[in-house]
Amino acid sequence: MSSNKNKNELKKLSEESLLQPPEKVFDIICKLGEGSYGSVYKALHKESSSIVAIKLVPVESDLHDIIKEISIMQQCDSPYVVRYYGSYFKQYDLWICMEYCGAGSVSDIMRLRKKTLTEDEISTILSDTLKGLVYLHLRRKIHRDIKAGNILLNTEGYAKLADFGVAGQLTDTMAKRKPFMAEEYR
Repeated sequence: MSSNKNKNELKKLSEESLLQPPEKVFDIICKLGEGSYGSVYKALHKESSSIVAIKLVPVESDLHDIIKEISIMQQCDSPYVVRYYGSYFKQYDLWICMEYCGAGSVSDIMRLRKKTLTEDEISTILSDTLKGLVYLHLRRKIHRDIKAGNILLNTEGYAKLADFGVAGQLTDTMAKRKPFMAEEYR
């Protein structure tokens, strides 16, 4: 990571800013695309001048899964997992504020280049992805949707796991379950 980090770098939204309407805290810059459950926007956090990503999720979506996604993101603090800053309810939308990854997804990069990545690029991305998975698995969390569209790259070139819409948390019951062995069913 670069040493000249912004002193005002956003770590988490303050209680004070979470009580304000989101449009007072952020300026929406542009739409980035569609994620699971909603549209994702690039936005400016006015107080810190940090760029963030905001996922707008319509309230009629399955809130149980969205709350599960937020809960998993809240519990994570890793350079290999997209950082969560906070959420707002505004009229018919839930605003989920998270780290902005300026280079986009691995899928976006391949589509824009119209070719596959080099072995060195794949190696770097896979290394970061595996570090993210190790981080999650040590905390008994499973992503369950690893694909090029859910691996984001920041402008420093780090790969980060994103979109925890179908992620799960291992319970003790699941962890104690006998592992599936293919030989038993031959």
